[in-house]
Amino acid sequence: MIARIYKPARNAMQSGTAKTRHWVLDYEPDEPRHVEPLMGWTSSGDTRQQVRMQFDTKEEAIAFCEQHGIAYQVLEPKAPSRRTIAYADNFAYTRRGLWTH
Repeated sequence: MIARIYKPARNAMQSGTAKTRHWVLDYEPDEPRHVEPLMGWTSSGDTRQQVRMQFDTKEEAIAFCEQHGIAYQVLEPKAPSRRTIAYADNFAYTRRGLWTH
């Protein structure tokens, strides 16, 4: 039983940082999922896959794992690389590319 501790990334439909401020602890799956032949549902016998806990800080999540004797791995978040571009740069005389409009 290995737990992952990570900070979730925002999804493609988000422009803000909602739901990305907490650290999340969830478990690696112990057994693979399989498709039920009668209904076609995906199921698994591992109930720990359903557990997902949120912590305010990374240290709280690590302390929880150490207190309960759970092996864990911490995945550090990547800093977003954002370019700041002004609309006026499209019409600058020093523009490198061709303007095709």
